[in-house]
Amino acid sequence: MAQHDLQQREVVIIGAGPSGSIAGALLKRKGHEVLILERQRFPRFSIGESLLSHCLDFIEEAGMLEAVQAHGFQTKHGAAFGWGERYTEFDFRDKFTEGHGSTYQVQRADFDKLLADQAALQGVEIRYEEEIIAADFSGSSPRLQVRRSDGSEYSVECAFVLDASGYGRVLPRLLDLEAPSSFPVRRAVFTHIQDNIDDPQFDRNKILITTHPEMRDVWYWTIPFSNGRCSLGVVARAERYEDRPLDLDTCLKEFVSEAPNLRRILKNAEWDTPARLIGGYSANVKSLHGPGFALLGNAAEFLDPVFSSGVTIAMRSSSMAAATLHRQLSGETVDWETEFAIPLKRGVDTFRTYVEGWYDCSFQDVIYYEHAQPEIRRMISSILAGYAWDENNPYVAESRRRLRVLAELCRSNG
Repeated sequence: MAQHDLQQREVVIIGAGPSGSIAGALLKRKGHEVLILERQRFPRFSIGESLLSHCLDFIEEAGMLEAVQAHGFQTKHGAAFGWGERYTEFDFRDKFTEGHGSTYQVQRADFDKLLADQAALQGVEIRYEEEIIAADFSGSSPRLQVRRSDGSEYSVECAFVLDASGYGRVLPRLLDLEAPSSFPVRRAVFTHIQDNIDDPQFDRNKILITTHPEMRDVWYWTIPFSNGRCSLGVVARAERYEDRPLDLDTCLKEFVSEAPNLRRILKNAEWDTPARLIGGYSANVKSLHGPGFALLGNAAEFLDPVFSSGVTIAMRSSSMAAATLHRQLSGETVDWETEFAIPLKRGVDTFRTYVEGWYDCSFQDVIYYEHAQPEIRRMISSILAGYAWDENNPYVAESRRRLRVLAELCRSNG
């Protein structure tokens, strides 16, 4: 490759989604030169629309909170759960851990573009429709091969690469870092609808998670937006779809008709957008970092959509990686395993406990238990609000043992 096709930057971030934009802004605010390379053109559709409260801590840290608050997104105060005729809710403003209570439910095309534009306003260089086609970490400096939308190519050399490519998982694919997830293959069929909800029980300030009346491993999300629309989806193991209609709209409507609360709430809905399918989304990697790179958010690991933890993990990883990288670029010796990977995984493993508990029904038994102690509910509310790294919370510090004991109590007293 001709020498003039080689560019130099201090930090290159792959992907302009929430984790990339926040990492870029945080590094720029500390004085570093940042280039974000994004394969798509924004705005673009993305899933993961119900933010957790903890997200706002990182949006605030990146200097973007005012812009997000001013945009007009749907306020979210918590999570509601429905199963048959049972209904319960958690208010994120009433929780064990200090931090933001209210958050937002967002159409990700708008939200992601807003964050990326905020990063650009802070001086982060973002190039859209540019794809990483090769990565070389064998030399003294990482080098990425980039293809523009017109087919031309160039290389960029840098001190460090952060992979925030989400489901694209650029470096895990190029560097053979992918590892199988421990979760079974599940599929989500989802759409956006004009919901026309007039049901007095429905709270637009909460995500509604519905458990299928008979198949408790099957669940639905209903995420209202501020424009009278909502995101609606069903999640089930692959085999649950085997006897279902092949047409995705018909399939989703059939699932919805089997849940009495959704049938009632969505009786006036206009199904005006073709349904989509995403499957086999749970993912893992062999390592979260290597010489010259670190993986953020879904590029590293994605658990499951049930508690909307993906964007929170992504933003938390951005904040932690930006702080670690700043120290490294400032000349300090850092240990990415002990300063980034291990502490990040602690919170991810907390979420994993409750995701697994959701599907084996132990956590569902806790959520739907009608006589819960207020203080325990506040501790659970903190985790549902995204504060899965707060070791002062017993249900974080000893998540597996505490959940097991609590579920047994709920079952014996239920």
